[in-house]
Amino acid sequence: MRTPFKFALFAVGAIALSISAGAWAEEPAYQPPAPMQQWLTESQKQGTIQPGTTINSSNWQQYKQFLPYGLQTIFNGSSFWKAPADFQITVGPTKYLPLPRGYVEASEQYGSQTSMGTTASGHHFVANYVAGEPFPNPQEPNKGYKLLADVWFSYVPNLYAQQLDHPGVSCTQDRFRNIACSTIAWIYRQVGYNTDPGVPRDLPQAGDTWFTEWFMVETPEQSRYTTNLTMFHKNPELPEDDYVFVPALRRSLRLSVNARCAPAAGSDFVLDDYKTVGFNGGLALFDSRFLGHRKVVDLLDDYTHETGKFPDDYLMPLGFPKPSWGNWQLRDADIIDVRRVRSESQGYCYGSRIMYVDSHFHYGIWIDIYDSNLKLWKIFWNAPRAETVPQIGHVTTNSTTGSVWDVQNEHMTMVSTVDPAGVGPKFNQDAPPDYHDYNKYCTPGGLMQILR
Repeated sequence: MRTPFKFALFAVGAIALSISAGAWAEEPAYQPPAPMQQWLTESQKQGTIQPGTTINSSNWQQYKQFLPYGLQTIFNGSSFWKAPADFQITVGPTKYLPLPRGYVEASEQYGSQTSMGTTASGHHFVANYVAGEPFPNPQEPNKGYKLLADVWFSYVPNLYAQQLDHPGVSCTQDRFRNIACSTIAWIYRQVGYNTDPGVPRDLPQAGDTWFTEWFMVETPEQSRYTTNLTMFHKNPELPEDDYVFVPALRRSLRLSVNARCAPAAGSDFVLDDYKTVGFNGGLALFDSRFLGHRKVVDLLDDYTHETGKFPDDYLMPLGFPKPSWGNWQLRDADIIDVRRVRSESQGYCYGSRIMYVDSHFHYGIWIDIYDSNLKLWKIFWNAPRAETVPQIGHVTTNSTTGSVWDVQNEHMTMVSTVDPAGVGPKFNQDAPPDYHDYNKYCTPGGLMQILR
């Protein structure tokens, strides 16, 4: 969800999944997952969709070249999660909100000096990165990795506050239609590589850290105050630092690197999924291949704030947006196949993460996730929301609504950064002063202030 939603909690002693992801194949032998290969072939010759067109359960095959493979499986009924009879998408005109001026200027100033490197251990990294988009015009070789770097460093506000009195919402649904919801508050802070006005490029007290993600469960009561903190490092050889505060113990614990693959509090995400730009795994442990450029449909930017009441605001039992949410758009997308680097792939949960990356603001708007045998496992839909950020303007942000459907285990999770009252997050100077406290929300020591 930088990501506004990593609302899962890790139970003490949680056991990471031990699914082998398989090694990344050598270049000549590489093949994308078979369904993706077929979709890429079928969608080679794309035209356009006229604004006002409605795509529904009866006519979807006329437009399937614009539908990500995961969405096609929902339409064709090949998995447990099927499109209901009143399912429809109305496509409106495509609108591009401007990227923040400071981010664009940093991209223009520093983008030409950025390059890709590989360490002796086989980990990739971005060299000479300062701020903005690292690769404004990514080209081969390694175009896929450069696009992944653009996702990782895509624009998000310096401070994102999902306030305690207006927490975000996460609900799960199983095959028997049982629904369970949680509410979560979070503070996400970019402490390095900043481009927003009024904040330093790099906070001196942050040292090697460039981004922090803090979130606390508000409900249900039995999980209240459980808090997670993740710290991301500039050093490409350092993994993320993950900590969890356990209220029953009144102390925090440092989590294993393997926890990045552990299911989170019964949800259908793992920690490496929890970034609303579509990916939360970092750049050191992953490689990425460019598969092609296509147009795909998505709902984004200025759509309704009626997304926080589940199931009332959704088409059920699928848990999909109602037509009243707003018009969808036809977006240019770069398709990349993200996998663990070969030396780190053994025991990793996923075999492939196919990301449909919006070519304008570089968030993953659809993600099809495959298991170690390259069989479709999860379908992740992401709808970035436009917000007004102080001194920046009205821009696409990491505020979002989204859903993930587990097609193998017949389970799903929805997330919304807008609460049932229609209130969303606060950004930068609009956030209450307490949320700007670096020690409290960005350091392990801050976790010990909980319950005091």
